[in-house]
Amino acid sequence: MKVALVHDDLIQEGGAEKLVLAMHEIWPKAPLYTSFASNEWVKKCREQGITLQTSFMRWLPFKKHLYKFYFLFYPLAFESFNFNQFDLVVSSSARFAHGIITKPITKHLCYMNSPARMWWDPVAYFGPRLPLRLFLAPFLSFLRLWDYTAAQRVDYFVANSKAPQSRIKKYYGRESEIVYPFSDLTIKKSSGGSKNTNYFLIVTRLSPWKRVDIAVAACQEMGRDLVVVGWGPDSPRLKRLAAGSKHIRFLGKVNDEELVALYSGCQAVIITQEEDFGIVAVEAASFHKPVLAYKAGGSLELIKEGSTGEFFYPQTATALKRLLANFQADNYCGGEDYDRVVAKFSKEVFKTSLESITNNIYDV
Repeated sequence: MKVALVHDDLIQEGGAEKLVLAMHEIWPKAPLYTSFASNEWVKKCREQGITLQTSFMRWLPFKKHLYKFYFLFYPLAFESFNFNQFDLVVSSSARFAHGIITKPITKHLCYMNSPARMWWDPVAYFGPRLPLRLFLAPFLSFLRLWDYTAAQRVDYFVANSKAPQSRIKKYYGRESEIVYPFSDLTIKKSSGGSKNTNYFLIVTRLSPWKRVDIAVAACQEMGRDLVVVGWGPDSPRLKRLAAGSKHIRFLGKVNDEELVALYSGCQAVIITQEEDFGIVAVEAASFHKPVLAYKAGGSLELIKEGSTGEFFYPQTATALKRLLANFQADNYCGGEDYDRVVAKFSKEVFKTSLESITNNIYDV
C-alpha cells in the first residue's frame, strides 16, 4: 500500500506538527506534501529521511512571516498536487490540507485537528478587531464555501477529540472517529519532584482568541504570580497589559528542559481558551499538577473536577478570580486520575489507533 502524507504548512513547531512526524513513523516511506516549509523544516525533514514535496507557494516572499496573509493561495496549492500513484493519502488539517483532490481509487483519510476557526468562527478568532473582520468578510465567505466543498471529497474523517468531531458534523455534515493526540514531553521530572512555588503557569501560542488577557488581568488584580510560556501575534498587546507588573513574566519560547522545570515548580496550569483538545492539560497531568480551565472544548474531556483541576465560567477575568480566590494546591492529589490521563494520551496509543483505522479501510 503506497501512502502519502499531507499537512497545511511547515512553519511552526506545535502539536499538529508533532502529530505529522508521528504519522511518518507509522508510514516511514510516505512522502510529505505541504504548501511550503521553512528552512528549518526543510533541514529537519532531510535529517529524518522525510521526502518533502512543496507547492508553488515555496516561491512566495517572506513566507515564514507572512504566511497568514497568503490564505487565498492555499486552496490552489493543495488542489494542484497529484496523488494518482498512491493508494492512501492521510492529510493532517486545521485549515487547508484536506482540500486535496484524489481519484476514486485513492482513499483519502483526513485527521482533522479542527475546522478552521478563522472562517467558521471569525468573531472568536478575530476578537474585537471588527474592521479587520468586516474587510475579510467576502474572503471568509469564499473560504467557507470552498472548505465545505473540499470536505465532501474526503473519504474518512478522524477527529482529534469530541469538540472538533461536533464541528465536523455541524459544518461539513460528516461523521468521524476520534483518535486523541498525545503528549511527547519525554524528559521526566526528578524522582522526588519539586515543591510547589507561588506561580501559576500558562503554556500556549499567544493569539487573541486564546484570551490569555483574562489570566493576566486576574493575576495582576489579585497579586498572583503568573508565568507565560509561548509567543504569537498577541504578545505585544499582552505585554502592554502587564507593563510595570511584578507578578507577570513572559518567557517566550523555551526548550523541553526549561518547560519541565516550569511544570514541576508551578502551583497549577491555567487554560483560558476553548481548546479543541488541549495537550497542555495532559502535560500538566504528567507532573501531577492541577489545571484551572475555561469550561469548554477539549478541557472537559481531560479534567476531573476536585481531583485534577477545576473549571471557571464564563470566559472572564472575574470568573477566573473567583476560582483563584478559593484555590489551594494541596487539595489536588489525584495521582491515579493524573496517571490515567497520561496513559490514555500516549504516542503509542495514537499510532496504534490511527494505523488500525487505515488497516480497516483496506482490510489489511
